[in-house]
Amino acid sequence: MGLIPVPNDQLATIVTTLEMTERPKLRPLPASPLRLVHWPEPSAAAYRTLFRRVGGPWLWFSRLAMGEDELLAIIHSTGIEIYAVTDRSGIEVGMLELDFRHTGACELSYFGLVPELAGQRHGRWLMSEAMARSWRPGVERVIVHTCTLDHPSALNFYRAQGFIAVKRTMETFADPRLAGLLPPEAGRHVPMLAKRR
Repeated sequence: MGLIPVPNDQLATIVTTLEMTERPKLRPLPASPLRLVHWPEPSAAAYRTLFRRVGGPWLWFSRLAMGEDELLAIIHSTGIEIYAVTDRSGIEVGMLELDFRHTGACELSYFGLVPELAGQRHGRWLMSEAMARSWRPGVERVIVHTCTLDHPSALNFYRAQGFIAVKRTMETFADPRLAGLLPPEAGRHVPMLAKRR
């Protein structure tokens, strides 16, 4: 067993792919003051703002690194559905993105709430909403990915919802904080080993 060195300006993570091949049994929708609002064709700026708020602490960066045309081609695709989670004041505090572009499958591309809502059982509510929208005629499996940069409870949360781990891969990429895609304080659980230019 050997250690694989990772350059100081790079990050490495283990990605776990999970899937569900049967629609879960109907359960009462958990109570939550939050609402899920369909976001058809959001602007790139609005999408990136919410993406940063929800995913910045976990170093989500892929959509921040895309040019505007590339991003809009994805988020305005007919196979993509985006929902904003809003609080009682209408402030966006989470997101759900479903990808139906592959026949017979739905991928939970992005699923998350702002960190301030962690541990308040809103994740179960959001997952119930996600399942209600994912399992539609023609869908035979629902897929989600999580990684070791994510919230430490993410993997166990998905498993508790009925997802089964089916694959593990390793990913390395340039630290998005060094490129200015995220602020240096993002992802406090992952030390920056190189200095920002």
